[in-house]
Amino acid sequence: MLGSSHLLWTLAGLIALGLGLLGIPLPFLPTTPLVLLAAFCFSKGSPRLRHWLVTHRRFGPAIAAWEANGAIPLRAKVMAAALMAASLVLSYALGFSSTVLLLQALCLAGAGTYVLTRPNG
Repeated sequence: MLGSSHLLWTLAGLIALGLGLLGIPLPFLPTTPLVLLAAFCFSKGSPRLRHWLVTHRRFGPAIAAWEANGAIPLRAKVMAAALMAASLVLSYALGFSSTVLLLQALCLAGAGTYVLTRPNG
């Protein structure tokens, strides 16, 4: 029988994976980081689910590239940068305060720098 910590890790992995899957049609949810988080959680809670995820034809290669050398596929980098820029433009168009826009721009600049400086996977 699984211990309670295994169940919590598995539950966290399922939540992360569910949110990641929602991120496929919803651009404000980052699919790849959530799938990576799910793989990590499953490594602590459910080897069976981790195996399924890392051998998945769509998600497996991104997990393998990240775990091997911290690589992010070029297509994912371009999509991430474009969506970050779009979210800032949308926030401006919706009339967010300059303080919120500045904080958002700083956070997005940091996240974008991190993503764009990772090796291509």
